[in-house]
Amino acid sequence: MVLENLSVGVDIEEISRFEKYASDRNGEFIKKVYTEREAEYCFKSKHPEKHLAARFCAKEAIYKALSSLGFSKISFQDCEIINNEQGAPEVIFLSEKLRNKVRAKISLSHSRTNAIAQVIAEKL
Repeated sequence: MVLENLSVGVDIEEISRFEKYASDRNGEFIKKVYTEREAEYCFKSKHPEKHLAARFCAKEAIYKALSSLGFSKISFQDCEIINNEQGAPEVIFLSEKLRNKVRAKISLSHSRTNAIAQVIAEKL
């Protein structure tokens, strides 16, 4: 294993910061940060703020991991967090600058008050 091709990113957020976005499905912040599939997933929940916070953490953790691997100018829309058939979160890279150049594994969690994401990224 070559460690210089690996990086870790982590982010934690207070869920309460996302309560103001939980009632505005078409708001500017939602459209800037989340893909259509991510927003759809979050707003299906009785408590969308928890899912919005977790996916925001995911994108921040991805940014941190990829930045240390030399990728710059990454936007929120460059990647998407989906749940696979087993319900586990997965990272999909949507932009050409990342697709087939990096892969990542992600873990998301939340408590009553906080959401957290951890990412391990590998430069291919």
